[in-house]
Amino acid sequence: MPPSISLADTPPPAAPRVPESASGSGSAPAPRQPSAQRFTVLPGFGLSLGFTLFYLTLIVLVPLSATFLKTFTMTWDAFWTAITAPRVVASLQLSFGASLIAAIVNTVFGLIVAWVLVRYRFAGKRLIDALVDLPFALPTAVAGIALTALFAGNGWIGRYLEPLGIKVAFTPLGVVVALTFIGLPFVVRTVQPVLEDVEQELEEAAASLGANRLQTFRRVILPAILPALLTGFALSFARATGEYGSVVFISGNMPMVSEIAPLMIYSKLEQYDYAGATAVAVVMLVISFALLLLINLLQAWTRRHQSGARAALAPEAPATAKEF
Repeated sequence: MPPSISLADTPPPAAPRVPESASGSGSAPAPRQPSAQRFTVLPGFGLSLGFTLFYLTLIVLVPLSATFLKTFTMTWDAFWTAITAPRVVASLQLSFGASLIAAIVNTVFGLIVAWVLVRYRFAGKRLIDALVDLPFALPTAVAGIALTALFAGNGWIGRYLEPLGIKVAFTPLGVVVALTFIGLPFVVRTVQPVLEDVEQELEEAAASLGANRLQTFRRVILPAILPALLTGFALSFARATGEYGSVVFISGNMPMVSEIAPLMIYSKLEQYDYAGATAVAVVMLVISFALLLLINLLQAWTRRHQSGARAALAPEAPATAKEF
């Protein structure tokens, strides 16, 4: 007969082992080491980054590097002589001056067009909205021919302007008109979505507090759309600086009068003066980059200023717990 086993003879269960890091009283568990690779929903980051760098290098860096390397084959005296020639200086002044004027005009009237398209409902709104993108789709040469036909002395508009002493075609004014035409969509399409996101309740609140329309625009609407407005200005200016097709027809290409810098580069290439052409191109590139850098710094300062103003006006959060 097997011996009976009592419960008193069974050993108690063993206590669970506690890690040494957590055995001390009040000690926190050791933090988990982050893994070397982070999981992403869309894999292939390394491949896509490599393709992006390769593509940018092939399309952007290599041509720009070739331009600078070709310019470095010139001596400093030859380079300075090439870029300070009176004809080159006049073309650079016309290109950057007309681009600046056109960008300013597009900033003002592009804001008005975007405002009308966002804030009002009227017949033909979709048609006007589609016409804004016409300079994007229209070939630049076609735009130049159309503008020349309109503003020439016997054109539909030019025949009424010339008796008033206003000559547009084959003058620097025609260059400004062409650059304004091709740069308008950049401002409108940049400002339009920002205006759609601006809450009209803020304008109504400002009006209820006694602000007039000018004060409401200056203190409520303009700070919200200023970064987008500067971006549209920069895009319009950059687009106008290198424009060639629409300007070459309406400008007349008269040296020292209506000759733009891209046409000057083309003329030097036709004369097999490759070093002189790249010298003018390098000057345009450096000036354009400096101006765009200045505009980007202004945008960053505007965003920081607006963030600081919002933080200063934000009310302090109420206390959620009583301190003892």
